Amino acid sequence: MALVDSIIKGFDPNPVSASGYRASSCTLNAGGEAVNESVTAAKLGLKAGILCALGNDTAGKLVTEILRDAGVETSMIARPNGHSTPVTTMFVNDDGTRKSVTCKAHSSGFRPQDSREAISSAKAVVLGSLFRSPFDDPDTVLETVGLAKGNGCLVFADTKIPNFRKLSLSDFRDALPSIDYITPNEDEARFLTGLTDPEEMAQVFLDHGVRNVIVKLGDKGCLFRNSDVRMMVPAFEVNAVDSTGAGDNFMAGFVSEILKGTGIEQSLKFANACGAICTTAVGACTALKDRAQVLSLLEGRRAP
Repeated sequence: MALVDSIIKGFDPNPVSASGYRASSCTLNAGGEAVNESVTAAKLGLKAGILCALGNDTAGKLVTEILRDAGVETSMIARPNGHSTPVTTMFVNDDGTRKSVTCKAHSSGFRPQDSREAISSAKAVVLGSLFRSPFDDPDTVLETVGLAKGNGCLVFADTKIPNFRKLSLSDFRDALPSIDYITPNEDEARFLTGLTDPEEMAQVFLDHGVRNVIVKLGDKGCLFRNSDVRMMVPAFEVNAVDSTGAGDNFMAGFVSEILKGTGIEQSLKFANACGAICTTAVGACTALKDRAQVLSLLEGRRAP
């Protein structure tokens, strides 16, 4: 998913006129899991490319420019005829929590599995939004992960709650065993499993064949589970102002460390630090600057 986030912070529901409202700030940022993760990966020193669909419109040009400025390879971006770049309106509360408004522009008919050359040259393939377009189609997921695994790629999957289709884990039973790491947040895991205990949530994913499960628990850190290991990794204390994209920064940080050969616990600590840094500024790709910044937080365990 690649889009523009219109972020409204400190929205006051009390009107100042018949049709006028106030907020503390209103900003535009490139967003969507694929954008956030590829930009953060590039900042962390990885060679990152993006497979996505954008419109030939102002929003699409904004996203492309931000990707290029970050050093992300953009040659694989599709421009379907008649497709508008999605714009998501985000209402961010004072504590950094948020709600979003989406529309059907988020569904483009884009087929990432057609980009065989790009996938075959990658060391890792990240499904930025499992259960959201284009990965709300089980056949698309199965073909994409099958192509990735056939070329020896590690497959990572972030998740979203489905927004335009009714879906369950069982709909993706053929593809899930090819996913090396899946990273739902607590709300997503609750929706997909019907459970409330993170340990039990993780077990459901394992029972569906996923090899490694990371349940992101916000300010409580994250839970890691596989068939042999259970691990809780605490979060970092920071002054959070906007949680938009924190999970995407987490994913990019985790992938970067796994590809470096770092162990699971240290990779999760690094990922938690990336997510924490992200929350200290408005916008998913604003606060995190480079790998040195993350290492500094890891060494001092203080807010950046």
